[in-house]
Formats: sequence, C-alpha cells, structure tokens
Amino acid sequence: MTAVVFAALAGAANLLGGALVIARARRGLGALDGMIAFGAGFMLAVAILEMLPGALAVSGGPTAVVIGYLVVHLTQHAMTPHFHFGEETHFEAMVSRGVGLWALIGLLPHSFFDGVAIAGGFMAAKELGALIFLAVALHKVPTGVTLASVMLASGNAVRQTVAALVAIGMATVLGAAITPAIGLLGEYGLALAAGVTIYVAASNLIPETQNRPGLMAPGGVLLGAAAYYLIRALLGGH
Repeated sequence: MTAVVFAALAGAANLLGGALVIARARRGLGALDGMIAFGAGFMLAVAILEMLPGALAVSGGPTAVVIGYLVVHLTQHAMTPHFHFGEETHFEAMVSRGVGLWALIGLLPHSFFDGVAIAGGFMAAKELGALIFLAVALHKVPTGVTLASVMLASGNAVRQTVAALVAIGMATVLGAAITPAIGLLGEYGLALAAGVTIYVAASNLIPETQNRPGLMAPGGVLLGAAAYYLIRALLGGH
C-alpha cells in the first residue's frame, strides 16, 4: 500500500507539468531546464548506484535491464513522433490529433514501469523505495509538460489533455499495485525499471540539457548526482 500511495503522488506530478502548459505559466516553464538537468543527475545516480546492484544479483537480471531500456526506446521513439522532454513548440509538425494519441501510447509503458520501480524499491528496502520515488517524481513534471504540449499542439482539447495526463498517472499507480502480485514483476521488476530509469536519465533527459547554453544544465546534472549522496546519507540504511 505504501508503494501505491507514493506512486499516486509521483503520478500527480504529471498534472503539475500539464497545468503549467495549459496555464502557460512561463515562469514555471522557465525553471524546467534546471529541473530536467537536476532530475537527470539524480536519476542516473539512483539507477547505477542503487538499482543496478540489486538487478545484477538476480539470475537473468542483466537481460531484464536491457529489455527495460529497449522497451522505452521503442515505445517513445518508434511509436511516438516528435518526442522530446519539454514544451512542444513545432506546431507545424502537429498535423493531426492522432499525434497526441501516439504520444500518450508511447508514455504509458514508461509510466507503468515507473510504478514498477517504486514498488520494487519498497519491496527491497524502504530507503530504496524512497530514493526511487524521488527520482520518478523529478521527471514526472517534464513528462507532463511533454504530453500536454503535444496534445494541445496537435489540436486536442484541454479536457482530452487532462484525461491523457490522468491516464499516465494511473499507469504508474497500476504498475505499483500489481508488482507484488505478479511473480515475474516481483522478481525482475527492479531490473526492468533500472533499464527504464537509465534510458530516461541518459537518453532522454541528459540530451535535452546538452542543447541548453550556459552552465545551468551541466551544473544541474552535477547537483542532482550530489543530491543523491546527501539524501542517501540522510536516509541511512545499507
């Protein structure tokens, strides 16, 4: 139940990101670059230092890590056109409402495995669950911005956009809820989620920061990684 509650809180961050786009809160969107960079550094540290060791200790775990990585790659970049983390501004590329639907379809597996990651972390240790929750929550706001902007730019109504944001939030809750009940997810969920988390951090978020001028983006990545060590020290445990 604890994992489901934290998954719901993480999923709610999608709505925050979507609300910024719907309200066109430019001040909030202006801070998005720093949040993406910080989240990338934090997620990468959590994935490599916390999730991978447990994943690699399981028979078949390394393969599950690769599968998790590839599943998100295929769903986001083979099935979802024009995908990137951040606000969509290329309105001429949004030729139909179907583009928004494909963006939703591409994000659903990703969001599901966010929930699997949170549940898998809490099944291993409460400290690990808390760290994974923070890592997931940090990239949920950019995810909400991405989905909402693509939905609106492709001609979907605000009501449809909100419904899409709720759907990916519920996918996270579903992933957390069913992981303890399904043997394969219970055994390999953390490994699959490690692959997903590495992909989001290294292949989605960090490339976004490399397009930004100045020191805020690389500094944000370093601060995110440093924040992992600080929070890990505060949480204690092994």
